[in-house]
Amino acid sequence: MKILVTGTAGFIGYHLAKRLLDRDDEVVGLDNINDYYDLKVKYGRLKDCGIEGDEAIEYGKLIKSSKYDNYSFIKLNLEDREGIERLFKEQKFDRVCNLAAQAGVRYSLTNPHAYVDSNMVGFVNILEACRHNNIEHLAYASSSSVYGLNENMPFSTHDNVDHPISLYAASKKSNELMAHTYSHLFNLPTTGLRFFTVYGPWGRPDMALFLFTKAILEDKPIDVYNYGDMKRDFTYIDDIVEGVVRVIDNPPKGNKNWSGKNPDPSSSKAPYKIYNIGNNNPVKLLDFIEAIEKAIGKEAKKNMLPIQPGDVPATWADVSDLIEDLGYKPNTSIEDGVNSFVKWYREFYGV
Repeated sequence: MKILVTGTAGFIGYHLAKRLLDRDDEVVGLDNINDYYDLKVKYGRLKDCGIEGDEAIEYGKLIKSSKYDNYSFIKLNLEDREGIERLFKEQKFDRVCNLAAQAGVRYSLTNPHAYVDSNMVGFVNILEACRHNNIEHLAYASSSSVYGLNENMPFSTHDNVDHPISLYAASKKSNELMAHTYSHLFNLPTTGLRFFTVYGPWGRPDMALFLFTKAILEDKPIDVYNYGDMKRDFTYIDDIVEGVVRVIDNPPKGNKNWSGKNPDPSSSKAPYKIYNIGNNNPVKLLDFIEAIEKAIGKEAKKNMLPIQPGDVPATWADVSDLIEDLGYKPNTSIEDGVNSFVKWYREFYGV
């Protein structure tokens, strides 16, 4: 298949592109390479896939990989409507996986417009391009943050998610609603993927594992929010990618049993579906920190702080639909995942 993957200078997008390339799909990667976090990591991911040039990469120009014959990359903003329209018209994709987004809960408190531009304006541009170019399936990143004030555990895609507590979460919820209208009106198969705290090699520098590892190695204190009384359903990157690939390969057909009298939020009569992709095994934050300490061989200095605005105390993914529909359940242990990350971190930064 010929697949557009947006966000390929990003964490999940980079890993997904490599996985699709390794099974001989033709991939076009897209990213605007913004400076939300360390560009060295973003350019490093691109370079690992044969996309050279760093700051010299020209905007709007498709470049070929020096490593993969079946990989091309374009630097482009999702909110660039003409650029997106032109790319779809010229490349004639079979399927699309939209992972590009302005990420981060805390950043959305101070930079709200970045989320509207990328996650909402950009997403409608992707939907329109899919609609007008006969795309077989649009898979897209949502987030576990959409569960917001919901306290039913584990978080189920069949639960109501109308109470987000950050603009980031609201923008992801809006993506699910926008996708449903396109599935309903234009019969465009869409699948939303609610990712739960993804971690692993080449991870995001703004996330806990990266921040903690860096601080411990530099003998600096780590910020532990809610005084450590947090639980997260940490999910290893390889498990996430396996789930995404299975989703891309299986476009939704619509739920024949769906009823407007008792509407199930996770499906529809239209070809629309939502999945959680998480480890289904929440880990205490202090246990996670202990796993990092063991992998590094050094104890962390902890700066205990209250919970941050927009944060939730716990996440836990119900993945029963993923198991039932696609025969898959993430299963990498925290110890194995953290060890892999710390090994990569030491090699990448030479520490």
